This record gives sequence, structure tokens and C-alpha cells, in this order.
Amino acid sequence: MKRVGVIGGGQLAWMMGGAAQKLGVELVLQTPSPDDPAVSIAQDIVLGAVDDAISTQALASKTDIITFENEFVNLNSLSALENQGVCFRPGLAALSPLLDKYDQRCYLQKLGIPVPRFFAVEQLEDIPSQIAELGLPVVLKSRRHGYDGQGTFIINDLACLQQQLSSHITSKGLNKSLYLIEEFVPFERELAVMAARSVEGEVVTYPVVETQQQQQVCRRVIAPADITADQAAKIKAIAHTLLNSLEVVGVFGIELFLTPTGKVLVNEIAPRTHNSGHFSLDACETSQFEQHLRAVCGLPLGNPALRCAGAVMVNLLGYEMSHRNYQSQRQQLAAIPQAFVHWYGKTESRPGRKLGHVTVLLDDQNRDAISTIAHTIESIWYPS
Repeated sequence: MKRVGVIGGGQLAWMMGGAAQKLGVELVLQTPSPDDPAVSIAQDIVLGAVDDAISTQALASKTDIITFENEFVNLNSLSALENQGVCFRPGLAALSPLLDKYDQRCYLQKLGIPVPRFFAVEQLEDIPSQIAELGLPVVLKSRRHGYDGQGTFIINDLACLQQQLSSHITSKGLNKSLYLIEEFVPFERELAVMAARSVEGEVVTYPVVETQQQQQVCRRVIAPADITADQAAKIKAIAHTLLNSLEVVGVFGIELFLTPTGKVLVNEIAPRTHNSGHFSLDACETSQFEQHLRAVCGLPLGNPALRCAGAVMVNLLGYEMSHRNYQSQRQQLAAIPQAFVHWYGKTESRPGRKLGHVTVLLDDQNRDAISTIAHTIESIWYPS
């Protein structure tokens, strides 16, 4: 029986639990709190921050392979462990170009993968001319640790940018490692695709989905996306190019923009399972979580195809500060035909926090029906 170490103990690790049981895999977590969601499904835990190399060394002593639930790790400290023979999947070389968003953009550009125009925030005096080249508005992004809209700012004028950067200017000048600036893409839709690569180099992709954001946090995912066969083929080719270039072992999420002219641009890469793939738990032959464990354990990859006409996934986001379990709302959601409610067991709610999700399987891809289902879920979940 394989013992897989997982760095991180949130809902992404928690959702590996069912797949681990099915595959006969034991999960051991490195997580900072005994209250984290995935602790309930783990065979063992190592209490420690995800960037704590001493904790990871303890995790390695208990496991055959180590994988990642999130990317907030310290690659330098993990490299020493990898040099000692610890098996990380994906390998650290696959993560290295992706954890800093500026490095990620440069890497994608080098591969010929289309991305928004961008530049690093370095010399303050150069920024006005660089922004003039892109045109306002622009997007200011944290190079590390941004997710769910955190660390992302829409900048409409130079005064707004100056205000945002002012706290990072010292007597030695601007901290150059903090931000990048990229063009604002007036996209028609946001898309995403989950892709997996095996130890042997086989790559499979899930159906491309449409993601709908509110306040830069994913609110809904619709599978499959209503796009052309040519656009789907381009996205699949991007996934193959990226995963093969990095020699990934595991599942990666790729977020994209579809422009009004039909052009596809890559927005960001998540080097792990991802929110845009949660629909696969109930709607696909092989979930993204089972697929990830199959890949890292050296097992054959599963079939990523839909087993229904489509699906709509709605995130259950916190809207208040509380310690409620929302039992009544969850029961109402579970009563929706072909609905599957996944509750992450977090002990605290706060605005924007992902507390769970609901997936509803579809008999057809009627857009009006999809909108009605999403509205029904949100009218149950959110107070009027």
C-alpha cells in the first residue's frame, strides 16, 4: 500500500480522501492545524506550516511520495530533501517556473503559449511609459501567494497605482520582487481546463469549462464550456505543451481568457488540483482527485470524460463571520434533483471563504436551465 504525503490540509486534500480509499492509498498530511478539513480523512498527520522543511522531513520519513495541496512552499528548503532522495510529485523542477507569477508569464511566453502583455514592476520612473504602452486600465498582481483575487488589483490611473505601491517603497527604492503589471483583458468569458500527466508521460485533459467570477472569486463552473471545437483543441494543445515541457507528474489547472475575437490567452497556472475541476467528483468517470493520486502513485490514468451531458458547480462562499454549520441550507440544496453537496467541515465562516460546493448534473446543456439552477442554489445559500 502506497503512503502519500500531502503538503497542506485544506479542502483539496480532503477531497482526495474518497479516491485514496478507492485506490488503497494512505494519506499523511503536513498541515498547521489539527482542525483543518483533511485531518478527518488522513491516516496520520505532521503538524507544521506548509513551508516548514523540518516538518516536511518528518513527513518524508512516514511516506513513499510527497505531493502538494497548495503551492505556498519554500522550494529552496525542499531541494535539500529532494537531493537526499525524497520523491516529490510533481517534482520541484516542475514547480520552480510557476510559483512566481512573473517567472510563470516568462516561461509560458518562452514556450510560445499566448499570455496577456506584462512587465515586472522595477523602476518607478519607467512605469508611466510602460503603462502607456499597455493602456489603462491595467492589472497589478502579487508575484507570490495570491489566490481567490487576493493580491490582484485593477488599476484605473497612475495615482491609484502609486497609492498601492507606496507601502513597499523604502529608502532603497521599490521592492522589485513583489508585483507585476499586465494588460487588462476585456474577455468574453473565463475558461479553465484540468490536465494530468503520468510518470510515463501520458497526458489527459478534462472537458474545458467556463468559470464565472464575482469580486475575482470563482462563483460558478459550467461544464462543458460553450466554445468551438477549434478553441477546445487549442486549449488541449496548450495543456499538452505545458505539462510535457515541465515533465509534470500529477494534475494541473490552467485558467484562460477567451477574447471577443475568439483568441485564447492563458491567465494563470495552478500546479495542483483546482476549484475549476471540482465538478469532476460527480460528473466525470475519474475525478481530478483520483487522477492526481493515480498519477503520483504511478498508476494508469483514468478516463476524464463526462458521464452526463454536463454539470454546473456553485461554490458556497462565506458571507458572514460565524461558526454555524448551515445545516438547514445544506438540506435544501441536497433536495435539488441530481445535486451533490460537498461540505468542507471548516469551523469558521468569513466573507468569501470557500465552505463547500454543490454540483448539479445536467441532462442537456440548455443555458437557461443552467442559469436557473445556479440562481436556485444561490437563492437558498445567500440571505436575501
